[in-house]
Parts: sequence; structure tokens; C-alpha cells
Amino acid sequence: MWRVPFLAIAAALAVMASAACGAPASAAQVSAGRCRTAALAARVGAVDPGAGQRYAPLVLTNRSARACRLYGFPGLIMIDGRGDVLRTRTRRDAVRPVGVTLRPGASAHAKMHWTVVPAGGETRCPQAARLIILPPDEVGAHLEIPFTGAPCDDGRIDVSPMAAGARL
Repeated sequence: MWRVPFLAIAAALAVMASAACGAPASAAQVSAGRCRTAALAARVGAVDPGAGQRYAPLVLTNRSARACRLYGFPGLIMIDGRGDVLRTRTRRDAVRPVGVTLRPGASAHAKMHWTVVPAGGETRCPQAARLIILPPDEVGAHLEIPFTGAPCDDGRIDVSPMAAGARL
């Protein structure tokens, strides 16, 4: 397991934010304004297991009174039960992002995928207790939610760009 000081989390979030940013898909989506972290709620939807693989939607919901826009990929960092940072390798799917406009109360999701089969020299996979989420286009602000996954392959989680709806 990796132990990293809290300041390292902030540095990682800043790096992931700059990598997660992208150009808007259309002028109509720009008019809505980007979704700020403070306007979002997050959760991990039902986990779908199968043959050593796990799939789950990471759902972001607009809890503000205004429409906003998401574009791109979320950033992720796993935290263990003691509050220590776990090695997290967020790998983006080779899918082009499309902007998603969220009305108040509407949701978007990113598909998360990970394996629970140890790879290489792993003898066990680290158990996460929480997940830090950096919404697309955000810098320095994050959400933190419960997450009990145990991604193997050195903490690899594949993630798709945000898409409309709360289900895969």
C-alpha cells in the first residue's frame, strides 16, 4: 500500500484537473456554464460483477438551481480505511468526450471498470474505503464518497468520459 501525505493529494488533484479539461462540444453547451464541484453530488451506482471484472457508474448530479455542463473525464484517487492514499491508476477509455448539459437535478455518469484478479507480482489488491473525485474541468476542488472496491493491477480503474443519465 502507498502512503502519501495530504499535500500530495492536492498536487495530484491539480495535475488531474489540467489533464481532465477539454474544449466544449458546442456553443449551446458553453452557455450553460461548467458544473462547479460545489454544485455537484456524487455516488457510485450498483456494481456489476462478472468473471473477475467489476463495472459501476460514477454518477454526478447537479444539485444547483441552474443548468451546467460537464465535458471530459473525472479524476479518481482511492483512500483506505485509515485515510491513507492508495495507488490509483485512472486510465481513460479511448472514447471521445461529448459535452453533457445537466438541468437542476439531472445526472451524468462515467463508466468505471476494474479487475479483482491480482496481476503481475500482486498477492492481494488494496481495499479502498473512500473515493476522491475530481469532476471534469475543475481544479483544486473535489468530492469524497464511500467506495469499497479493491482494484487490482496496481490500482487501475478504467474510466469513460461523462455521458448523460445515471446508468451504464
